[in-house]
Formats: sequence, C-alpha cells, structure tokens
Amino acid sequence: MIKNKIKNLDLSTTLKINEISKKLEQEGKEIIKFGFGQSPFPVPVKVVDELKKNAHQKSYLAIQGLYDLRVAISKYESKKKKNNFSSEQIIIGPGSKELMFLLHVSFDGDIILPAPSWVSYKPQSIIADNKFHWIQTIAENNWYPTAESLEELVLKNKEKNYLLILNSPNNPSGQVCKNIKEISEIVKKYKIIVLSDEIYSELTFDENYESISNYCSEQVIVSNGLSKWCGAGGWRLGYFVIPNELSKLKNSIKVLASETFSAVSAPIQFAAISAFNNDHTDYILKSIKILKGIGEYVYNNLKSNNVIMNKPMGGFYLMPEFMNKKFKTSDEMCTEILNKKGVAILPGSDFGFPKDKMITRLSYTDFDGKKFMSEINLETNINEEIIKNFAPKIIEGTKKLKDWAEIT
Repeated sequence: MIKNKIKNLDLSTTLKINEISKKLEQEGKEIIKFGFGQSPFPVPVKVVDELKKNAHQKSYLAIQGLYDLRVAISKYESKKKKNNFSSEQIIIGPGSKELMFLLHVSFDGDIILPAPSWVSYKPQSIIADNKFHWIQTIAENNWYPTAESLEELVLKNKEKNYLLILNSPNNPSGQVCKNIKEISEIVKKYKIIVLSDEIYSELTFDENYESISNYCSEQVIVSNGLSKWCGAGGWRLGYFVIPNELSKLKNSIKVLASETFSAVSAPIQFAAISAFNNDHTDYILKSIKILKGIGEYVYNNLKSNNVIMNKPMGGFYLMPEFMNKKFKTSDEMCTEILNKKGVAILPGSDFGFPKDKMITRLSYTDFDGKKFMSEINLETNINEEIIKNFAPKIIEGTKKLKDWAEIT
C-alpha cells in the first residue's frame, strides 16, 4: 500500500524533536530545548501590521508569486549581491523547503550533499528518486567540501548532471563557507548546478558575507525566506532566485507548484513586501548581537577536553562532538542526555555523519527573544549576567551538558 522508499522514511528529526520536547513538557518534565532550530525573535512590528492590514486578501495569486513581492525581493537580492536580478527570476513558495522539494522532483541527475547537511536534503532526494552522494568534510575546513573532494566525486562520472547543495551559514554546524571561490571553479568547469541555501545569510556574524552566486551566478539558484532573519517560520514564505540560464528548471518548478500548493497565502505575500522594502537594520543587528553573544557563551563554556567544536560564525547552531566511547551511536547518546539531563539535542547521524561519530547539533534558541531584544541596544555587552537575566535556560542547559560530559 505504501511505496518502499516512503516506508523507510521517518518524521523530519528537527520537527520530531520539537514534538517530543513539547510532549515531555506536558508531562511535567523540565526540558531545555536545544533540538529545534527556530528563531526566538518576534516578527518585526511593521511586517505584522502589514499582515493585519491585508487579512482581507482572499484571492488566489499568481503561481510564481505576487508581482510586487517579486519586485521587492529582486531589488533586495540585487543590492545584497551587487547583481541585477529581475522579478521574473523570483519564484515564491510556502517556505523554501517546498521549493527545494519541487527542485528535487524536477531535476534529472545526482545530488551532492556535503556532510553535514540539513536533515531534509537527503529525504527529499529519496522521495524524488534522485541518487545522492555524501562528501565527508572536516572541522579545519569549517565542515565544507574542498574543491578537490568535489572534483574527485564528479570525475567518477562526468556525464551525469549534478546538483550541489551548499548551505552557508550552515545548519547544523553554524559555520560559514570560506572556500567558495575554489568551489565555484569546479562548478564552472563541470557545469554543476548549485542550490545555495542562504536562509541564515542575514544572521552571519561577520559582515562580509559571500554567496557562491557572486562567482558563478548563471549556475546558482539562491534560496532564502522569512523564517530565520525575520522570525516568521510559521508564516511559511520562501523564495528562489533562479538565473535566466536555468529558466527551464524554473518553469518546471512553476508547473509543479500549480499542481501542488497553487499559490502562497495571499495575506502573507502582501505583508512580506514590507519585509524586503523597509529598513530592518536595527532588528537584524540586534538579532546578530544576541545570537553571537549567546553562541560564544555556549562555545566558551561547553568546549573542553571532553567536548570539541568550532566557534559559531552565523545562525544559531553549534556542533559539539563528545569524546565519549560509551555509546554505539550518537542517537543513543542524545537519548540518554535527554532522559538523564532533560536537554534535547540532535544526533549528527541525522545530518550525514557516521552513526558512531558522537557529533550533535545544538540550537541555542531556548529563550524569550522578544524580551531580550527589547531590553538591549546595539552598544550592550552581551555578557554572562545579561544572558543569565534574559536567557537563563541557555546557561542551565550548557552547565548540564558540561556536567554530563565530565561524568561520562
């Protein structure tokens, strides 16, 4: 009754851990929620006001998206990347996740996934019947593939079409890709298509963010949306910027969209225009300041001889590796941490690492972002005392993990 490839799939682990955490809380248990990656900050007031004003919008909109919104996004991305994107290159979806899925369905070729990669890239390729290849990475290269490792994979069969998914800043590692130029040379050499997942790009701690589209724009699909920088994950609005050279893929995605989600919610599309037209610099800089301060606190207080990790560079993730040989799998280890310490983190095996590698993903977002943001300014020093006042669960969860690592 159910296809075999679907039978073997489970719930998305990031959504699953959120449901497990909520269930344990309903049972009266105190849980530190370091498992689910959701922005803790409120949607900017101006954007919320626009949603209220447009609640009456009830008509189906264009499949590709509201024209005025596509114009706003094209201008926003053009300024951000010093390029000249047109509204015709933009397609709006109910979250970038759905657009990625339709890209998988449309694309005829193999998928290249650097390990670690976001949990949904692999399942989507399985559902779409696309063969996928992992490229293992190392901490010294910020957990990104080298140009050499990418070329080595492609040379095994140069005749195939390849789609490389590159996510920077990265979920789950919290790292930024620093060898984009070298990767782009291989992309151009072998005509690889790149999906550049830039959903965390506005939350990069270093101001000098670089997109691979700056080096080979004709082969790069840029993916972004409102869920991370705008705190609007539940609004489900994402978009692709697709180069004219890949218009056939864009048209195919559009056809699939017409047969699946039809069009994104009208009120949300109208409201989203203000997210891209208005200046949200203060909101974004405050978000970055808080996330960087908290990320560095967790990094400095958790790392030890028992726990190693890279310093966070963007978004809201860390990827601690526990020097623990007691467990056979990282999943088994994370289950014990949840049961014994009440701290929810995700196993690295969900992100492409071998099961016996004790790597985990930690999302440092379990705090009231609205309150935190309202009580600081851009000159505030995000020290331990500030974090203790506005993000006490971060301190508590970090201590619990450190204590557990030392005991085991």
